[in-house]
Amino acid sequence: MQKEQTFILKKQPRIIGSYTIVGPKEGNGNFGEYFDYVMKNDCFGEKTFERAERKMLETAITGVIQKANLQQKDIDLMIAGDLLNQIVSSSYAARMFQFPFLGVYGACSTMAETIALGSILVDSGYCKNVVCCTGSHFSTAERQYRFPLELGNQRPPTAQWTVTGAGASVLSLDGRGPKISMVTLGRVVDWGVNDVNNMGAAMAPAARDTLLNHLANTKTTPDDYDLILTGDLGKLGSEILIDLMEDEGVNLGVNYGDCGQMYFKSEQETLCGGSGSGCCATVFNSYIIQKLKEGQYRKILFLPTGALLSPTSTQQGDTIPCVCHAVVIENDVDMKAEKQQKKQTEKQKEDYVNKQNEKKIANMRGMKNKSIKSTKKGENSSQGV
Repeated sequence: MQKEQTFILKKQPRIIGSYTIVGPKEGNGNFGEYFDYVMKNDCFGEKTFERAERKMLETAITGVIQKANLQQKDIDLMIAGDLLNQIVSSSYAARMFQFPFLGVYGACSTMAETIALGSILVDSGYCKNVVCCTGSHFSTAERQYRFPLELGNQRPPTAQWTVTGAGASVLSLDGRGPKISMVTLGRVVDWGVNDVNNMGAAMAPAARDTLLNHLANTKTTPDDYDLILTGDLGKLGSEILIDLMEDEGVNLGVNYGDCGQMYFKSEQETLCGGSGSGCCATVFNSYIIQKLKEGQYRKILFLPTGALLSPTSTQQGDTIPCVCHAVVIENDVDMKAEKQQKKQTEKQKEDYVNKQNEKKIANMRGMKNKSIKSTKKGENSSQGV
């Protein structure tokens, strides 16, 4: 069912598998313990960074199929994209697998775009199992969108660090896992920013537009979500989004976070934080999925943003059009059943403790009676003498 920009998914596809692979810098960040694989170096055994990025995607796709307990023949479709021209990393990775491939480009919003498309296809019954995947590499993105690494250019305070990493999910109606209940497809928004080193300021208006539309379409408020998570706005961009939403009378509150802002530790000197399509993909497919499975989060609104620029448009002085897609993910834990089970367990413990206490009391009474009988018997014996 569709409500303007939002699709309400009746069957609610599950994320039955997730996998992440990251570089060493990312492994030393705030989410290091949650990633499936941390590379020893950014080359990943390849001669070029571009080939390393391709290999990361291949590893993530292979890993997520295995974690979902599936085989290649079980996959109906793979939806993937990346940051490089003609999405070559995804296309070249796809040739290693024997299932259909749908290539998409949403820049840093690609993880949400792939999940949105995959969820709609699975929910409608056209596909049974869909792989959603994206990734990025610091070195490949820097030399494509900004400057050659060899120049060693000084980075301005508004700059972010492109995450070296790839994340993948498997969507299906069969199996257990966090479920996709709604997706909101975003519109392209351009507020006139043309600085390639200030992605947060460029993308924040797109996050505002999609978030406002999602809340209006679904008649929800930020309080209805345990976590509202944007992707790659970074420190400056997330602060801008908070201000923009306050201007609309919406207070995001303490349950708002941004993948880019949270990704690295302060001593790692990444300025405004992480970015790249691998940023929110690796956070989502590791930390977020795990916390949903554990029941720490009940309902999450996931809003990755993407800057739809190209090196050519930048060189020609064009402003940066941006997009943001939203996905609502809910845990697969039956809260009522869990509470009932907890109550039942507590009752069983209480009954057990009561029974043990009754036994102790009965034993004490028995010992006391035995002692009284022994005393009386001793007294009778004395009187007889």
